[in-house]
Amino acid sequence: MSYQVLARKWRPKSFETLVGQDHVVRALTNALEQNRLHHAYLFTGTRGVGKTTLARILAKSLNCETGVSAKPCGVCNACTEIDKGRFIDLIEVDAASNTQVDAMRDLLDNAQYAPTAGRFKVYIIDEVHMLSKSAFNAMLKTLEEPPAHVKFILATTDPQKVPVTVLSRCLQFNLRQMAGTSITGHLQNILAQENIPFEPTALHLISRAAAGSMRDALSLTDQAIAYGGQTVNESEVRAMLGAIDQSYLYQLLDALLANDGASLINQAKAMEERSLSFEAALNDFAQLLHQVAVAQTIPESVADDLPEREILLALAQKIPPETLQLYYQIALLGRRDIGLAPDEFAGFTMSLLRMLAFTPSTGNVATANNKVSAASNTTRPAPSDKQTKPVVTAPSEPTDPQANTIAPVQADAPASTPSNDSSFNGNWRSLVDELKLGLARELAKHCELIAYDEHSISLSVPEAQKHLLSPNYQEKLGSAIAQYFAKKIKLQFSIGGSGNTPAKQISQEKAVAQTFAENAIEEDGFVQALISDFGATIIPNSIKPI
Repeated sequence: MSYQVLARKWRPKSFETLVGQDHVVRALTNALEQNRLHHAYLFTGTRGVGKTTLARILAKSLNCETGVSAKPCGVCNACTEIDKGRFIDLIEVDAASNTQVDAMRDLLDNAQYAPTAGRFKVYIIDEVHMLSKSAFNAMLKTLEEPPAHVKFILATTDPQKVPVTVLSRCLQFNLRQMAGTSITGHLQNILAQENIPFEPTALHLISRAAAGSMRDALSLTDQAIAYGGQTVNESEVRAMLGAIDQSYLYQLLDALLANDGASLINQAKAMEERSLSFEAALNDFAQLLHQVAVAQTIPESVADDLPEREILLALAQKIPPETLQLYYQIALLGRRDIGLAPDEFAGFTMSLLRMLAFTPSTGNVATANNKVSAASNTTRPAPSDKQTKPVVTAPSEPTDPQANTIAPVQADAPASTPSNDSSFNGNWRSLVDELKLGLARELAKHCELIAYDEHSISLSVPEAQKHLLSPNYQEKLGSAIAQYFAKKIKLQFSIGGSGNTPAKQISQEKAVAQTFAENAIEEDGFVQALISDFGATIIPNSIKPI
């Protein structure tokens, strides 16, 4: 007996064995059991998700000799003939090969005759969007008022090309792409029954490559069985798919975080020697970064049986979130533009070097936080312990470390976390960050600390912001300070001063960061090459610090 491919051998023959389309199965099952049958159905979805399979199961349900049922017997003449594709009252038409109006008219002329062997004459029209406009017009009348013994089942991968006049006459079901876990589980079940050894990681790779198509997954599995000599192993599947070994991805990440450009290029050369696809490498790299981001945000969502679970969780702790997002964006753009590069190797390495050029000088989250804190101390007093999210500022000229801090607090004294019985330490900007303020925050940000003691604080507001000195804002600011220190603090306001307010300091820091970012872009070798070779220009105001 000749070999039958897995996609045909394991094609579902009942609603119970159909994988991944529960929403459609439920609706059709209820309709069949309640005998609420529509005369025309439209199944939409990408390739290999079960449109034609579902149409054949529905045809069996309508023509089973035991009666209309959501559970056809599968052994009667009608069921077996439909499974074999030779039931006389099941007419399957490939609209891509029969686009003209004459073919449609011949089809509809035969629809008026009663079925020969079954209960209904079922027309399955695949890729119905390929029909010509005149062919659609020819079928409209029959589609709207077909004979009682006729059922139409239309299938398409592109419902946007189907006229609305046809869509409105059909009961439409959208079949979803298969989830990766559903594909992997189905493949495991099939291979177990076929007595073919497999490695779970290999099935994960096949599932990922199938991109939601069960038919593609089964075809790739057939190919993997042949490639691996009746086994499905990770190494053979990677070689077959042109996918890179995950260890290369981890080494690339380590080299990026270590700022090791030489290691990046050496690994890229090693990949070139193995004739690996660099486009696929960028795709896999983006996929890995996505998995790390998910593990970083929702660690419990990482499946316990995922082979890379421990590595993903470790990377999630190692890579700063902003760096992770930067790498992901560059990987996507690199994959999109790799066809424009002189060759794939140049496109791939340029993407890596771009990541390297924009990688912050921190290797992990903890170090990042420490370095950010150190950088922040050059432009503002150290944040209190209550602040857990670091403020990233660009390198700049040191400013007065005592900015907006009045004696007796020393310049190098860290701001402590105030408690209910603590006293004000003279760090006005830190205090403003700590206070629970609403609209009064604008007033606080535009105040300069002039003097203070245990019971009072003197503040000055620049002339340009004197409109903020409304009694309502003053009262709200005073209440917030009193609540913070758990005692009454008298606030005294004046107009003038040097203008060294938290708002001015923040503005200066943003200006420095903006200048640093613009200089970094203008001095970047890749940007200079674009300007020199292609006449590119930098769009003003498009550069934002990260």
